[in-house]
Amino acid sequence: MLEVSVVIPNYNGEEFLTNCLNSIRKQNFRNFETIVVDNGSTDGSLEILKSDFTEVRLIELEENTGFCHAVNVGIKASKAPFVILLNNDTEVAANFVEEMLKGIKRYRTAFSCGAKMCNYYYRHVVDNVGNFYSAMGWAFARGEGKHEALYNKSRLVFATCGGAAIYKKSVFEEIGYFDERHFAYLEDIDICYRAKIHGYTNRYLPDAVVYHVGSGTTGSKHNEFKVNLSAKNNVYTVYKNMPIVQIIINLPFILVGHVIKMAYFARKGLLKAYVRGLLEGLACCASSNCKVKYERSHLKNYIGIQFELWGNIIKRISN
Repeated sequence: MLEVSVVIPNYNGEEFLTNCLNSIRKQNFRNFETIVVDNGSTDGSLEILKSDFTEVRLIELEENTGFCHAVNVGIKASKAPFVILLNNDTEVAANFVEEMLKGIKRYRTAFSCGAKMCNYYYRHVVDNVGNFYSAMGWAFARGEGKHEALYNKSRLVFATCGGAAIYKKSVFEEIGYFDERHFAYLEDIDICYRAKIHGYTNRYLPDAVVYHVGSGTTGSKHNEFKVNLSAKNNVYTVYKNMPIVQIIINLPFILVGHVIKMAYFARKGLLKAYVRGLLEGLACCASSNCKVKYERSHLKNYIGIQFELWGNIIKRISN
């Protein structure tokens, strides 16, 4: 029986796929399958997959349905009890799959475990060693830009980065799959937030190493598409996961967070895209029956999450 499935969403990733899949081929651990879900690529991705990587299970979608739909298709098609999601613009160490599997098995309450993601070009520099989410509605990558040697201990994190993380497939049946209203961005915060509400944890694994190009599909750190979609999903994530009382408690922090971001994106010439995203987020909340149902049995988890949201404001300042 297969122990783990590696699911790689791809959209016009011709430039990166060969390197990514070659590193998967070189894994020390062998009892896994690789699934590429192609999001209607128009470059040479499909030709590469069909000619050079015949061992990969290819699922072809007719159009770009977004990260969330693609990975949901891959997760549901997977044959193993554990699923690794991996970005196409990555290269993984030879023990990557083995260390990810060992980690998720080691921690009984874990829903997800995330890899040590380093910069592809500057390999001692951290890209992501876990995500935090604060009461200001900000999600941020722990350790970004710092030396990777500072992050050699496993620890709990608010969320794992969906670009290189392993999940217990059974938990998706309990909490739901990736929310396709996100399309992309903050979907990993949302899924891990839901898991935390249900009493699961998320953890960072320092021995599973990935080298990440970053923005391999969208092309840059800040552009209108990313800013617009991230702003929309920021509003949506708060509304979806927080009970109304918790939203009221955090509203002053959330408003301050949005004012700071508006000033930041105004300097970048992207204020219109950000404000448009906020309005789209409000419209999404009003039109969707998405809100996580409050259950009294989860009250302890909500309280723990709230203290974590406050604490992560300090982490964001000191990060």
